[in-house]
Amino acid sequence: MSETDQFASVRYIVDDVTAAIDFYTTHLGFTLLSNPAPAFADVTRGPLRLLLSGPASSGARATPDDAAGAGRNRIHLVVADLDSEIDRLQAAGVPFCSAQVAGPGGHQILIADPAGNLVELFQPATQHP
Repeated sequence: MSETDQFASVRYIVDDVTAAIDFYTTHLGFTLLSNPAPAFADVTRGPLRLLLSGPASSGARATPDDAAGAGRNRIHLVVADLDSEIDRLQAAGVPFCSAQVAGPGGHQILIADPAGNLVELFQPATQHP
């Protein structure tokens, strides 16, 4: 079993691999796993391995033109205190794509990485005041 077998991997197509590395490691607690930029890098957080594929990567080239922008997919990160995360990210200038919303399962808000990929920050209802 290789080191990457312990992760669930998600590929995000990004315009700038270095900017994506900085965003995920600085603002969202990811750790850099490998960095053969500018084509590709991967970062991890817990069991999630996020594949950051730049324009020169094979993963980006494999996306058909008619599939670009398809769906409303995002990675989902559970946080202990959503309000504190919002304050911290606003102070750092991270752009938000939604207002905070509440539902039966908890509270969430959407942010975007430098390439516009969505990240949902979610606090389960049992943890939100």
